Amino acid sequence: MPLTREQLRGQLKRREVASVYTLFGEETFLRDTAAKYIADLCFNDGDLREFNETEFSLNTAENLRSALAAAEQLPMMAAKRFIRVTDVRIAAASNRDTLKEDYFDALAAYLQNPSESTVVLFLVDELSGNRKIGKLLKEKTVAVEFERLNENALQKWAADQLGDLGSEADVPTIRHLISLVGNDVRRLNNEVRKLSAAALPDKRVTVDLVDSLVPNTREISNFGLTDNLVAGKKAEALGVLKKILDDGAEPLALLGLISSNYRRLLIASEMMARGEPRNNVVSTAKVFGPAQDAFLATARRMETAKLVRAIDRIAQTDLAIKTSVGGSGPTGARMQIEMLVCELVLL
Repeated sequence: MPLTREQLRGQLKRREVASVYTLFGEETFLRDTAAKYIADLCFNDGDLREFNETEFSLNTAENLRSALAAAEQLPMMAAKRFIRVTDVRIAAASNRDTLKEDYFDALAAYLQNPSESTVVLFLVDELSGNRKIGKLLKEKTVAVEFERLNENALQKWAADQLGDLGSEADVPTIRHLISLVGNDVRRLNNEVRKLSAAALPDKRVTVDLVDSLVPNTREISNFGLTDNLVAGKKAEALGVLKKILDDGAEPLALLGLISSNYRRLLIASEMMARGEPRNNVVSTAKVFGPAQDAFLATARRMETAKLVRAIDRIAQTDLAIKTSVGGSGPTGARMQIEMLVCELVLL
């Protein structure tokens, strides 16, 4: 059973550092923050950290053996050696894996007797618990799942961050901030820091300050609608759709956005399946900024056949709107979009 974030936090506050970690889940900002915190705990002042902290990307298959070999080496003038293994994917379909079943025996042998002077951390982008090697990581390492924060957790996190920065905001202001930013903690962190710096001289963040500095990322340009669609979250997708349409978005423009996002997901999914470097993927799929990690995680989860079916269904909806099937005007177009969203969550 994986640890919760709170359980991990408690261990780290007591400076209890394990030999091997597996950090996974959709909330990549908190996952990456935890990885950095663990790395920092491995070193003391005066340690030669630059000689003892190494990163290996599994986008190059043989790097797992290199990482395990490095983990067996003694630290050089430092308390610990820290090995970070990135771009780890154990998908439902093995052809998308970067951590291949071929390496099961080597990994199992190391986990049976890990080096006491090394901390190995697997930073996992996708982890299927039904796969043999996925079960190995969950059972033989300290595995921690970083789930998306719910509304209450987001509010508490934002309030705590403001407090740490010496600022404050009342509950309605924090709720308003989250309504604009959404559940992207990486983006929320950036906005909280920006607001705290701007909240001078009294260091109090207000609704007016939020409105002046924080753009609404739940507008039509946001990936949130598509993210909910591919995750099968019907209620959330319909909620976002209602807000977008109620705010006056044109149905055909919205349909074009959905189509563009699915096409970019298909491009990214196929490129990652071929093992192409992350930089090439994000450049070709044209996905940048704070939503990049969430976009790539979604692309890894989606099967090519489902993405192709979705794009075909979107094309059918486009034709239906343009030919007034099911009714003409805004009412008919809205009905077509709502039907599409209900069907896409079931793909």
